[in-house]
Amino acid sequence: MSAVPTRPSLEVADILRAYGEAYGASHPVSALQAAVLRRLARCRTAALGGHIDACDRCGYTRVSYNSCRDRHCPKCQARKRAEWLEARLERLLPVEYFHVVFTLPATVYPLMLHHPRRLYDLLFRAAAQSLLTLAADPQRLGAQIGVTAILHTWGQNLLFHPHLHCVVTGGGLSPDGSRWIPTRPGYLFPGTSRSPAPSRTPRSASWPAPFPLAPAPPWAPAPLTPPAWSPGSRGRAPSLATAAP
Repeated sequence: MSAVPTRPSLEVADILRAYGEAYGASHPVSALQAAVLRRLARCRTAALGGHIDACDRCGYTRVSYNSCRDRHCPKCQARKRAEWLEARLERLLPVEYFHVVFTLPATVYPLMLHHPRRLYDLLFRAAAQSLLTLAADPQRLGAQIGVTAILHTWGQNLLFHPHLHCVVTGGGLSPDGSRWIPTRPGYLFPGTSRSPAPSRTPRSASWPAPFPLAPAPPWAPAPLTPPAWSPGSRGRAPSLATAAP
């Protein structure tokens, strides 16, 4: 029998409520980040309302406050994250898998911040089309592979760095769907490409290679001015789309 889970002595919301105001005064954040921090600080508190659970026999009552349901909240998304991982595990095939990462040049970061939904969709489409096209080439594999892609919007230093992590099957179905075509052990695609476009050459399991950082071009929109944030901030944060010039 598993032990009954207990509330940890310290949670992210506790830290935000205790130190969020001081942090916001010295570390400006974007409008989107400020809205997320407010929701996490108010999660399961009276600020979001709640309900009373009562026993109709003994009269015992317990107040339960509503959750923020933000996708960044470690408490609200823990169960959904576990369910998602379980569903992915059920789809695993008894084959080799490869980890492929797609990155973007820093020059497009301002555009990503102003139009995230549209450009993230393009990133997913471009990554999927690249992998499927390379795999369908008979000179490389000649099969239809399986891909699971996950978007990360920050790097290990917690700075804005949108990129896709892709889990790719080490092989795929033949064009007629009659048999499985495996990749070479330890290799997703051949190390050299006969394509006339060098930028499409897969060099390793982390293709494409990271782009060098470069200053934003003159046509790129200026970044948004980060607003100050505190746990008691009120009002709805402006969206990036409406705040863009």
